[in-house]
Amino acid sequence: MCFYNMAGLTLKQTIKRNLFGIITIAISAIILLIFLFANDGIGSLQRIAPSVSWEWLAAAVLLAVSIWFIEGITLNIFCKILCPQWSFRYSFNIGLMGILYSALTPFSTGGQPMQIFYMKRLGMDVGRGGSVIAMKTLVYQVIMVLSAILMVVLRLGFFQREVSNFSFLTIIGILCNGTFITLLLLFTISRKGTEKLLKKGLLLLHRIHLCKDPEGRYKKINAQLLLFHHGARLMGKNRRVYVQGVILTVLQIFVGYSVPYCLYRSFGFCEQDILTIMAAQAFVSLVSAFVPLPGASGGAEGSFYLFFSMFFTNGTIVPAVVLWRVLTYYFNIAAGAVAAGCVDRLKPIEMEREELAPAETGYLPEE
Repeated sequence: MCFYNMAGLTLKQTIKRNLFGIITIAISAIILLIFLFANDGIGSLQRIAPSVSWEWLAAAVLLAVSIWFIEGITLNIFCKILCPQWSFRYSFNIGLMGILYSALTPFSTGGQPMQIFYMKRLGMDVGRGGSVIAMKTLVYQVIMVLSAILMVVLRLGFFQREVSNFSFLTIIGILCNGTFITLLLLFTISRKGTEKLLKKGLLLLHRIHLCKDPEGRYKKINAQLLLFHHGARLMGKNRRVYVQGVILTVLQIFVGYSVPYCLYRSFGFCEQDILTIMAAQAFVSLVSAFVPLPGASGGAEGSFYLFFSMFFTNGTIVPAVVLWRVLTYYFNIAAGAVAAGCVDRLKPIEMEREELAPAETGYLPEE
């Protein structure tokens, strides 16, 4: 699925090409509206609107937007190692594309493949693009899990008292994210293991008549895997890049954790410290990670309600859920859709011929 440039397309063609994204957004919006109307959310919004601190609300918006720029800066640092002529405007748009497709696909699985796809369109071959995205994703997932564990340690007693089944939810969240990290790490460092999985997978597809030429397809994909592992080794030798990536990722994650605190203060509350609110957001992120629906629809709202209802009292929790969801989900979709149009206007870079030669046959979805 792809957000296509609508220039030259009829309304029917545009809807058809973006149908999955439209359905995903519609389902998420319906869930949010049901949540809003079923809990007197409209009345609550009307009651609290006159007393909202617009300064704190503006701070929440700025934090949400700053995440996009940190994402672009971090991605650009990794891209520059394998493609020196790569520029920030490319990384910024590719970063937003990843955020967009992660929001529109189950378990956020669509972000990384579509980033590699668009990086290919901008001139970086699939192998190098894959290694960049894999390394950056690995850093992000490790930091996210470690930060959540840190929050568990710092605020374990408080949330065990206040949230039922807290330990169970936390353990499941950590296990799900830990499994993903392990698989990604094995894929990155084990070339032989990756090749074996590729061969077995292609043979299986051949037996069920979904791959006519497994040997030819293997050669094409393996050429990109060689570039992937070469790029991973090259970045692995550059410790400065990982130090910068870790610092920026820590900043990005904790900026995201701070958005609910700004919303909390915008509603006039000040009883809880920022660390407790950030810990609650860390747990929400962990729980939402294993919700299979696109954008963790339903699970994200429910987990926010579960962890934050103790803070947003006097009927303010539903408006808080709505504002948080708008800032952390719908803003991302809107920005990503704009980025999708901008990518088509960017001029692809021209890598040297010998660099491009191994990647002439990519394994990518059709445009």
